[in-house]
Amino acid sequence: MPDARHDARDAAPGSTAPLRGTDRTTANDPIDLNGKTALVTGAASGIGAAIARALSRAGAKVHAVDRDEAGLAEVAQESGISPVVADLADLDGLGGLPTAVDILVNNAGIQHVSPVEEFPLERFDFILDLMLVSPFRLIRQSLPHMYAQGWGRIINISSVHGLRASAFKSAYVTAKHGLEGLSKVVAIEGAPHGVTSTCINPAYVRTPLVEKQIEDQARTHGIPPSEVVDKIMLSPVALKRLVEPDEVAALALFLCGPASASVTGTSFLMDGGWTAH
Repeated sequence: MPDARHDARDAAPGSTAPLRGTDRTTANDPIDLNGKTALVTGAASGIGAAIARALSRAGAKVHAVDRDEAGLAEVAQESGISPVVADLADLDGLGGLPTAVDILVNNAGIQHVSPVEEFPLERFDFILDLMLVSPFRLIRQSLPHMYAQGWGRIINISSVHGLRASAFKSAYVTAKHGLEGLSKVVAIEGAPHGVTSTCINPAYVRTPLVEKQIEDQARTHGIPPSEVVDKIMLSPVALKRLVEPDEVAALALFLCGPASASVTGTSFLMDGGWTAH
């Protein structure tokens, strides 16, 4: 007698034909990325480094991309991680990055804190190039390989600021909101080809990017640097703690596994309750 569960999973109602891209693994299987290749941007430290390590430990071959050569050398001590030194804001140079990737993690980012009327024009353009135009181009050049094999995972490291705004961060908030929209479009277009696209939206994570903001936040808000974490960064969250990079990496790994096969076009908040207000 046929296994009813098998039939229900593999055939559409009223049809005996298998669904395209059906994954024969189950949600309870361990995440095994052997044979998969990943590209992770901003991988020299923080979230990117944690994700590169997590994917590598699950068996993936990882291209770790960053302009910080020393940081990449440290991350690449992990087996399975290859350093790729590149400036992701150099849009014309992106075509030289590996394109035969099964997993693309758009993580590279930078912050600048300034009122809109004082925000440097060149800095605004730079942040959008790095955090929105660059992800678009990397997705665009990676999709043909993913489509050809009928499987792919695009993970965009967004932010709570992809869904909420904060004063003095016009470029960052604009880029993250744009990334959210791009991710949804890719999810819709990629679905027939077995490609998913999702966002991860953490609040403040314990990374060099956050640490570098403290002086800027103190100056802009007119408070001592020692008060920035509690009064600015943790003020909107219910859980009064910074997110750890390994927490974000664990979620990224889940999004590459069998339990997330039907997860696409959505955003995963790790915001400590920020958006619960």
